[in-house]
Amino acid sequence: MESCDTPKKDVAVISTKFGDMVVEFFDESAPKHAESFKMHARNGYYNGTTFHRVIPGFVIQGGDPNSKSEDRSRHGMGGHAAKYFGFGNEKDSSTWMLPAEFNSIKHKKGILSMARAQNPNSAGSQFFVCANDAPNLDNSYTVFGQVVEGQSIIDQIVNVPRDRRDNPNDRIEMTVHLEQREK
Repeated sequence: MESCDTPKKDVAVISTKFGDMVVEFFDESAPKHAESFKMHARNGYYNGTTFHRVIPGFVIQGGDPNSKSEDRSRHGMGGHAAKYFGFGNEKDSSTWMLPAEFNSIKHKKGILSMARAQNPNSAGSQFFVCANDAPNLDNSYTVFGQVVEGQSIIDQIVNVPRDRRDNPNDRIEMTVHLEQREK
């Protein structure tokens, strides 16, 4: 029987038609990114979004609310932080962005990192999972978690047929929820 005082931690379960990926967070290394992702997971923000960008040997990217639409021209253009972290207009949640929390964790296969525009403080809700080691991303993108179960799902997603914009030909929708696991 499980003790009530066993330390727990949040993990995210990213479910796709290929199976589930379980993600542990690096709360100490990127607290704002982890908090924003968890808040989005709790409120259902990611449910129905897709992995809209897959590049073999590199990454799978998702988390854009625009990808809920069939209009692929808008995929990869949307998303915002789950709360106001000091970037954007505090009164307009669609403008909220995350401040960079670059750290020394390397972009290796299975790493969860946040996508952004050129401005280091422009991350919103889009994230990527490394499908291979990507040292060129180190210290330029915020690592905030890692896939601890379901590495084979990354391989399946990254190798699906895709168009010239690296958008999968068939939608790869996700649902994301949080679970408590023992530390």
